[in-house]
Amino acid sequence: MNTLAQLESGLLLGYTRVKIAEGLETFPKALYSLAQSLEILDLTDNNLSTLPHDFHTLHKLKILFLSNNQFKEVPSVLAQCTNLTMIGFRNNQIDTFGENVLPLQTQWLILTDNHIKSLPHSIGNLNYLQKCMLSGNKLTHLPQSMSQCHNLELLRIAVNQLTQLPSCLLSLPKLSWLAYSGNPFCKKHPNCDTPLIEVPWKDIRIKELLGEGASGTIFKAIYQDNEVAIKIFKGEITSDGLPEEEMDINISMGQHTHLIDVIARIKDHPEGKDVLILELIPSSFVNLGLPPTLESCSRDTYTNGFNLSLAHIHKILQAMADAATHMHERGIMHGDFYAHNIMIDKDANSILGDFGGASFFQPEEIEDHQKLERLEIRAFGYLMEELLILSNDDNSNILRKHSLIKLKDRCLNKTNANRPLFFEVLKVLKTI
Repeated sequence: MNTLAQLESGLLLGYTRVKIAEGLETFPKALYSLAQSLEILDLTDNNLSTLPHDFHTLHKLKILFLSNNQFKEVPSVLAQCTNLTMIGFRNNQIDTFGENVLPLQTQWLILTDNHIKSLPHSIGNLNYLQKCMLSGNKLTHLPQSMSQCHNLELLRIAVNQLTQLPSCLLSLPKLSWLAYSGNPFCKKHPNCDTPLIEVPWKDIRIKELLGEGASGTIFKAIYQDNEVAIKIFKGEITSDGLPEEEMDINISMGQHTHLIDVIARIKDHPEGKDVLILELIPSSFVNLGLPPTLESCSRDTYTNGFNLSLAHIHKILQAMADAATHMHERGIMHGDFYAHNIMIDKDANSILGDFGGASFFQPEEIEDHQKLERLEIRAFGYLMEELLILSNDDNSNILRKHSLIKLKDRCLNKTNANRPLFFEVLKVLKTI
């Protein structure tokens, strides 16, 4: 974290990255002294509402974060920022998104939790757009021009006012990760009211923190002398959607060897929060991958030197295809099918978790249902691609590897109708 005083005294000269959060109400013009170096500017958690007309003076700027401010419109000066590729305005008061206000090279756009009712037709001109976060707005439709965003891979449109699933999305050649829950066209999953054992909060003994995500906090706990995990939902909108939607999906998922099972619901939380008791993943399990970085955008990353045998890769893929088949048979799309949401142990036993981006929508037309499944198939194809790159096998398994590559290519086909469904993928994996 940097300070305004450091900036104004010249101590930040030559910096490529600056972060200032001091309740700023006006844009600090002293930033222009960094015009020859500044690439990442983070002014999140201030009270800014405008950018100056000469903001494009920061001509080397690549990444701009202005979340948790007071903007009411997407500033048109951004269109003149010729190197800007990542733009974040989460949790402002934006209700105006004008035509041609973004640079054409925009790759990653974050407008979560604003008041936007419509997108400009010109969004279709963003040929490099790869990741777009629009959850928590007031969108009633998406412009047909979005069908021109041929590089769009990840889209979040949960918790808007969409009365039907935008048809323009189903033909996008690279769309792989989609979250759309909490819209009027989405029905509640018929199994979300499945009765669960209700456990009083006082009967739970909390142990250590296991992790924290956007939707909640997970602790190890003791229930009836057994170690379990409990997830305390925050109740705030995330980039993926509403935590209560995630809780419904968790309950509706049913039990499966490669998914985290729900055991019970906790009542009487002292702050009135929703809490679930979940199966505890053994400590021998670790994350298969790491989340995307600013550089990798929509693609996962991996620990340096990490590799897997082809046999273990095959085992993981078969388990994940089995879990995905189980979900899609129930009308559930994971929406965040990534290696960083898969846990594995040394024997390549694997578990898929984190349903914050999961969605349920049972379209009447079986064709649309299959198109949605084939979006997630593409995410599975990316997983295959990444794991095959990590393979440490020599040519002794060349036939198996060739078969996996052939299946991966089918999953990554840019034409939705030419991709297999998960039950077909599972069938092929069992024969390899």
